[in-house]
Amino acid sequence: MTLWTTVLLASGFAFALKFLGYVVPHQVLDGPVVSRVTAMLPVALLSALVAVQTFTSQGGGLTLDARAAGVAVAVGALLLRAPFLVVVILAAATAATLRALGWA
Repeated sequence: MTLWTTVLLASGFAFALKFLGYVVPHQVLDGPVVSRVTAMLPVALLSALVAVQTFTSQGGGLTLDARAAGVAVAVGALLLRAPFLVVVILAAATAATLRALGWA
């Protein structure tokens, strides 16, 4: 399978999925189960993205480095109800400081 075949198949799948969103009846989408799932889906996807980007190395194995410390500091700041911008700055400063000190 070539790169262009993969791109075209993925594009066709994305179009079909988007088209199905218009075709599905509103009664199906207004159900309580679907509402709960769609409300929590972005949280689950973002959590998975953060976990993968934080704890994997370039080879695909698990690693524990400055990124994990930055996420730990961010979680602590969130538990203390810090504003989002402060959380991001604290996490970035923690990771940058640890990397500058040689803990990559």
